[in-house]
Amino acid sequence: MAGLRVIPGCRRGLPFGGTSGLRGTLQTQRQATAQYRLIWRLKHGCRPFSVTTSSTAQTGRGWSRNTIIASGVVGLLGFGAGVFFSNRYQNLLQKKTEWDLDTPDIPKAITYANRFEMLHAAEEIARLIGQDCVSYESDVLEHHGHSDWSTSNSPERAVAVVYPRTTEDVSTIARICSKRKVPMVPFGAGSSVEGNFSQPYSGICIDFTNMDKIISFHPEDMDVVVQPGVNWVDLNSKIAHTNLFAPMDPSPTATVGGMVSTNCSGTNAFRYGTMKDWVINLTVVLPDGRVIKTRRRPRKTSAGYNLTSLFVGAEGTLGMVTEITLKLAPVPQDTSVAVIPFPNINDAAAAATSLIRSGISGLAALEIMDDAQMAILNKHGSATIRQRRWQEKPTLFIKFSGTTEAIQSDISRVSSLVVPFRSHQPIFARSKKEESDLWAARKEALFTMVNIRPEGTEMWSTDVAVPISRLAEIITWSKEECSKLGIFASVIGHVGDGNFHVAMMYDPKNERQKEAVGKTVKEMMRRALEMEGTVSGEHAIGIGKKGSLKDELGAETIGLMRALKRAVDPDWIMNPGKVFD
Repeated sequence: MAGLRVIPGCRRGLPFGGTSGLRGTLQTQRQATAQYRLIWRLKHGCRPFSVTTSSTAQTGRGWSRNTIIASGVVGLLGFGAGVFFSNRYQNLLQKKTEWDLDTPDIPKAITYANRFEMLHAAEEIARLIGQDCVSYESDVLEHHGHSDWSTSNSPERAVAVVYPRTTEDVSTIARICSKRKVPMVPFGAGSSVEGNFSQPYSGICIDFTNMDKIISFHPEDMDVVVQPGVNWVDLNSKIAHTNLFAPMDPSPTATVGGMVSTNCSGTNAFRYGTMKDWVINLTVVLPDGRVIKTRRRPRKTSAGYNLTSLFVGAEGTLGMVTEITLKLAPVPQDTSVAVIPFPNINDAAAAATSLIRSGISGLAALEIMDDAQMAILNKHGSATIRQRRWQEKPTLFIKFSGTTEAIQSDISRVSSLVVPFRSHQPIFARSKKEESDLWAARKEALFTMVNIRPEGTEMWSTDVAVPISRLAEIITWSKEECSKLGIFASVIGHVGDGNFHVAMMYDPKNERQKEAVGKTVKEMMRRALEMEGTVSGEHAIGIGKKGSLKDELGAETIGLMRALKRAVDPDWIMNPGKVFD
């Protein structure tokens, strides 16, 4: 047992167990030895030396005076060793991160309330914020615990769903759950795809549907303060008269709170960036019920840590966001849309890379849909979509924004740039209605796939992002690998910022098929990392990509994230099981 020296005074077999005056010393030394063994085992990954207690030592009979004196001396040595090991234990606890930041807290195991105690917490919440704010109905629990858009679901369900109306309500919920050690799982619109709102440890689900107010609007400052349940489409409709808008463009059902939680992007990310670029400050309820504001309203500050960015993309694992101040952008003077088919996915992806590098300032969005997606439009698209006969080939969807004159110039440049990639005849919108119809084809893609999913199958949807120079390579590889599975598989995505998605429909009861799909997804993650990419461009980690996140960032970085989590949420009750275990 290299690296550990067993001190005789710490061995259980030594004959001072029968001397009553030394029992306290023996107990102290044994505790210290056990603690040291635990630390040593965690550090070295094996079981420390152990000596069993002999029957002779336990009786303590027939001892001579010299034996008793010797036992006393050895006992004193044991007491000294016990003190030494106790101090050593504390030092090792303090320095454990020097061996491995990924090591969990040693003296404290995470224990959650049982179902009976969770229900008591829900009843206490109902008494304080209103009986109509809590639901125990099975269909409500199922809706809040399972997503048809995701394979990353857990079998457990929350014991209740709570609907707060104010920050004070959320603080009350957190205080009660913290006191009773009940997991809390925030819920937005339920459109996430990585199991971000699943409940692997049950608990109470907090649905922010009723927190849907615009708190204050400052058009002169180009910002707005909203509650997390505000739908981004509704927000833009209500402020449209000011010629301002929130430029994120995720799922039409998404709410601002969920968008903050996952650091969403959407089709406009190519020009406007991701959610983190538009959040000025946040009001957050911490796991113990305390309420903080991450900063004030100016667009720039250098006052203290950037806590706003800490909570954006944290998936509700550090606290619950109850107010968001968003920057707004001017609505462009004009917009337009182009649809350009290509003979294969490689040409389409290569053309996208060329357009990205061209520096055309009016490109607002650059999306790709493969031949399988285009075929879906012809067969299952909405009535408006099916009025047009789409070429069932890999296709780029391009959105332009700017002045009318600039857009016309950009369209001309795009037409020239795609020719070397054997593009088919581009379609450019000739009216606002045609522009809306063309772009609707891209926006309907996910919903259409979900609606046509055969009964009994599940959809595995995932995404990666890579440097633009490797985009064509990984899309081509992904398309080829998916085609070998013998199932429906489609590539779609925001290629303007190197991010694309793969969706596959499979039979979860077919173990071979399920394993093949999982293997393909895992290999896609590995290839993305080899290309210096990321395993998640916009859907966050949830429960679906925890292993891949560790591959991407390493144990030390995950360890630092754990340390931050422990500092804010020592009982691990905020959306547990997400991002990392």
